[in-house]
Amino acid sequence: MKGRNYRIPVGMPLTRKEYVPGVPGLRIAKFNLGNPKGEYDLKLLLVSKERAQIRQNALEAARVAINKAIKDVGDYYLVLRQYPHVILRENKMITTAGADRLQEGMRRAWGKPVNLAARVREGSVLFELRINSKDLEKAKAALKVGASKLPVPTRIEILRLGDAKDRQG
Repeated sequence: MKGRNYRIPVGMPLTRKEYVPGVPGLRIAKFNLGNPKGEYDLKLLLVSKERAQIRQNALEAARVAINKAIKDVGDYYLVLRQYPHVILRENKMITTAGADRLQEGMRRAWGKPVNLAARVREGSVLFELRINSKDLEKAKAALKVGASKLPVPTRIEILRLGDAKDRQG
């Protein structure tokens, strides 16, 4: 299975796990990291520039990379704002000799569930990082490292906490 085959969302998403047997489990360990009750000056948002499907492996890899890069900063709060609801399926085909007698090609090609993904739109917030203003450069570098793990181009928005422009999730 290649991630590039599933990056662009096509058609209706399959999200009803009760109708699909064998849906893989969630591989994201935590959605919130750090100190949620701290006093923070800034909120950094990692925002998607395009619509896409992001597999849960990529979300987890980005979360781990951001957390690893920001860990030496004193106080922070990191939130993964997307949840992988969409069930991805794959119709595995045999490519060895004699395979034409074993499989049916595209007939009844439903596929087995292989992974979960989050569908994001342009402007969707992927990660939210709350920090103090003295750690701004380290936080921006950490979000850039995390963005490199994602299959969609992103931008970083910086908001002062308490502004009227402050986004609520």
